[in-house]
Amino acid sequence: MQASILIVTKNRKNELEITLKVLARQIDLSIHEVLVFLDGCTDDTVTLKSNMPWVKWFSSEKSIGASAARNSLYLHAKGMFFIGLDDDAHPLNEDFVFKIETLFNKYPNVGVLAFEEIKGVYSSDNEVLNQAEKEKKEFLSSEFIGCGFAIRKSVYNETNGFPVWVDIYGEESCLSIEVLANGYDILYSNEIKVNHRVDREQRKANKQNYFRFEKQLKNSTYYYLVYYPFPVLRILKLYWHNFKKYALSDFKYCRIYFKTIFTVLLHVPKILKHRDPVDKRVIVKIKNLSNLKF
Repeated sequence: MQASILIVTKNRKNELEITLKVLARQIDLSIHEVLVFLDGCTDDTVTLKSNMPWVKWFSSEKSIGASAARNSLYLHAKGMFFIGLDDDAHPLNEDFVFKIETLFNKYPNVGVLAFEEIKGVYSSDNEVLNQAEKEKKEFLSSEFIGCGFAIRKSVYNETNGFPVWVDIYGEESCLSIEVLANGYDILYSNEIKVNHRVDREQRKANKQNYFRFEKQLKNSTYYYLVYYPFPVLRILKLYWHNFKKYALSDFKYCRIYFKTIFTVLLHVPKILKHRDPVDKRVIVKIKNLSNLKF
């Protein structure tokens, strides 16, 4: 099996269906596979199973979180490299698998490929491509974005995989630091492009920013506790920054901020069981690498 395309979804049947229909036109099922994990779906996403029997379906009746769902799903993948997509993201290159294989062959030390992410809802892929970067761009990065990336199976298996101690937001950073700690590179290349079909204005209207703030603050704390040799000062800086920027500006942010502190203190003993600090040189390397646009 050449490539495994892996998607985790929860209650977004329409978005998932769009993505799977695009993939059906782009891939060769004799050498590629598509795996989907239904993470505690309570809508009618399950009805897609009968319409798309070429997909390998996995599920959990109770939601276990996006990161744990990825961890579970990736254990079943058989491809030489894994392609991770969000349920609302689809490749814009019809030959995207070929391009991934070409880049991995060209750069043997690259463990992860990060794709160009083009956010927004558009009427056609041509319209999306008009928003893409015009010049070819490749650089070594400190991490990747979960909506569109590829990782060698052999490299993934050298890590702990997506962390089961993170629910959502931050799991890519955890896998990234483990990839770098094992001596591999993360390469951003806009040779491969994905349309992440998010309506940013609608997300704001739905208060997604509050949800993201809580998850990112909590999971960033866990990240430092697990991977940093001396995490205390970095965590204090994290909380001071978020206190000034968010907690002081909005009552709801403030309430979430102190709720998160309580949650973290409650779960510290459990998180410390996963503690596996990287070498300080890895931290220095990450600081010197380029960051992706979010």
